[in-house]
Amino acid sequence: MFKKVEIWILYLVILMSFPIAIAFGILVRQELVGINKFGKLSEGALFLTEIPKTLKDIFLYREPKEDYSLSNKLFDRFPNLNGFNGNPNSQESYLLLSKYDGDLQEGIVELVDLTNFEVLHTWNPDIDQFNKPLRNNFEFKYLKRDKNNARYTLRTPLLLEDGGLVFHHESPLRKIDFCSDLVFQNTKDNFNHSIEKDIDGNIWTRSYIYPQTLPISKVGRKLKKKGGFHEDGIVKLSPEGKILFEKSLPQIFIDNGLEYLLFGLARYEKDPIHLNDIQPVNFDSDYWKKGDLFLSVRNQSMIILYRPSSNKIIWKGIGPLLRQHDVDILDGHRISIFNNRYTNNVLKKKRVDGNNEVIIYNFKTGKYSSYMQKSLSALDVRTVTEGTSQILPNGDMLIEESNFGRTLYFNADGSLAWSHYNRAKDGNVYRINWSRILYEKDDINNVRKLLKSPIKCND
Repeated sequence: MFKKVEIWILYLVILMSFPIAIAFGILVRQELVGINKFGKLSEGALFLTEIPKTLKDIFLYREPKEDYSLSNKLFDRFPNLNGFNGNPNSQESYLLLSKYDGDLQEGIVELVDLTNFEVLHTWNPDIDQFNKPLRNNFEFKYLKRDKNNARYTLRTPLLLEDGGLVFHHESPLRKIDFCSDLVFQNTKDNFNHSIEKDIDGNIWTRSYIYPQTLPISKVGRKLKKKGGFHEDGIVKLSPEGKILFEKSLPQIFIDNGLEYLLFGLARYEKDPIHLNDIQPVNFDSDYWKKGDLFLSVRNQSMIILYRPSSNKIIWKGIGPLLRQHDVDILDGHRISIFNNRYTNNVLKKKRVDGNNEVIIYNFKTGKYSSYMQKSLSALDVRTVTEGTSQILPNGDMLIEESNFGRTLYFNADGSLAWSHYNRAKDGNVYRINWSRILYEKDDINNVRKLLKSPIKCND
């Protein structure tokens, strides 16, 4: 039934297999860490090596019950809520509501008058049109597929004095005008997470630096999208979108003697930092200087006070935090932090340990305290990822529960004033994406000016 094989043929096959295996290994390594790729050849080699892991993921891994995609179809926590509910604010204020509109099937931003919940203006840009010039840009290879008009949300929108919005979503940093037409898009890198303006009118945000600036031997040269090292960058841009300052946060860690937090782990971690908020400091105090930055480093459960002028980490907070977001400056000695309390477990399920909380750190006393914890617990606030908080000067507080499309506004005594639930006509709940409340004098005057503007937009 089986023919005898000459022993010399077997030896020849074994001998020839060595250079083939070495060549195959070279292709895989080049695709993983090499600067020069070999196109489909090295991509195919890597694909073959990942087949066992892919099969394992297919047959052994199960997604969590809760769905954190654009539409939360699998887990509607508040089936009786829709839109705004409760009592409007008595003082003039506005909500810049960034949401995925389930009726339009696209991301939009609404300017809402919080004294009556009336939508005063809507920005609805044509993202597909913005993506067209980027088709041949390597860093934005998957924009058409992953960040098209039907899948893109206008995250952390920043309203400027001319009525324009600045936003991003793992995309170029973009500015549109009052009529949603493109003003500029900065394509230096992918941008994501918070966008804040400093006292000089410049814009601070986070980028994914590519190609990575750290040594190839440590981090390789793959794109984040393809499983490469996430080298978070701190970026300052002019109001016109020109980069004025960019610094690698992993390099800042190394420069400040914290390399062990990046590469001293039990195994290599592609995303050891995960910068999710940059809060510029606009005034001097006993604890910081104008021009400093507060940084929220999620995957270290750490808040950092960084001084760009000297490249020094002035302070780092590693208190009762679990994968927090959104750090804000309350006064000359206190900051607030939206603490997700998000953990991973052995089943690879993301979960919140109890409820989200808002933490206040007092630099005078060196102590942490919780703000309105009973209120957040009573209303079961527990977004796993993202989420924001804003404590107003009068003690009121805005909370965004991003994963579940819910916005909450609390009175200073902890009672709920109003809520908003982003439900569409199809009955499904859709994501909201780092909205912000406009309550300061300059913001209110700007909104008034825009609403009186003679600008007319074509619908």
